[in-house]
Amino acid sequence: MDKVLQTMIDNMPEKTGKSLDGWKTILSANQFDKHSEAVNFLKKEHGMTHGFANTIVSLFKKDNEGPTDLVADQYKGKESLLPIYESLLKMAKTFGSDVTIVPKKTSVSLIRKKQFALIKPATKTRIDLGIKIKDKPLTDRLEGSGPFGTMCTHRVKLSETKEVDQELKSWLQEAYDKAR
Repeated sequence: MDKVLQTMIDNMPEKTGKSLDGWKTILSANQFDKHSEAVNFLKKEHGMTHGFANTIVSLFKKDNEGPTDLVADQYKGKESLLPIYESLLKMAKTFGSDVTIVPKKTSVSLIRKKQFALIKPATKTRIDLGIKIKDKPLTDRLEGSGPFGTMCTHRVKLSETKEVDQELKSWLQEAYDKAR
């Protein structure tokens, strides 16, 4: 298990009032058709931050859907993009020990207290990196959010590992810094 995720699980009783198993018991007593419904339930009914709610629901679903590797499933037929994905994770982990990496069915969220980035294999040859930096001007490379809608403010299209560069790092760092 990822060290950051384990730290989040260890801190869960203090930060949310219950252990992961306690939250899984609550989720199993309810019927949610969608991931977002369960996340919203934890946020609204239990005052939880999005990061904890999303992590709990993801881990709950993982336990109840049987063994599956969400990241491996995302990159089936797109294996050439894995080095870009791994470079992005390596970069994000340098920002601080509070970066949480949460794989979902079609993307991977990077969360501090709030989500600051989203990694999605968009095509067989491109990853779309959604970044949340309010009031940041668009550039040729730092585009509008596109398919990410309100989840992110910007999108960067990545087709090669060399594009995971210093400029990209500065944008991700800024998004991380603002996700407090």
